[in-house]
Amino acid sequence: MSQTPESRIQELGHTLPSPPQAVGSYIPATQFGNVIVTSGQLPFIGSELMFKGKVGDQLHEDDGSNAACLCLLNALAQIKAVTGELSKIKRIIRLEGYVHSAPGFDRQPYVLNDASQLLTDIFGDRGKHTRVALGISEMPLNAAVQLALWVEIE
Repeated sequence: MSQTPESRIQELGHTLPSPPQAVGSYIPATQFGNVIVTSGQLPFIGSELMFKGKVGDQLHEDDGSNAACLCLLNALAQIKAVTGELSKIKRIIRLEGYVHSAPGFDRQPYVLNDASQLLTDIFGDRGKHTRVALGISEMPLNAAVQLALWVEIE
């Protein structure tokens, strides 16, 4: 792939943000061996939390999908903070997604599909990954979605 992941993100109409600060007593990402795992990333733009509330109640499924993409970009920013550049990612291993869900809402996989597709759009076959999509009744800071990302690096 001749393009960098950073330029591909921009070409797709997104911006790779500065990595958000931790909102608790933890580190945003850690590396062990050639694997980096992020802590759960929320849909922040700068210091502003976007998409608050439960998907299927206060928020539409599309809002959840947009929140998931913001979370993913924040996770990639955390990984870049560890590696210096996203081109060091050999492959995406796993995306873990938690959707703040109203009672009876069961479309968590659909909420996460755009974030999963974005990984493939950015990294090609290296972006194909395993995934967890869970609905939870309460979320830190009332965020709509939280994502964690596992990647293998060169």
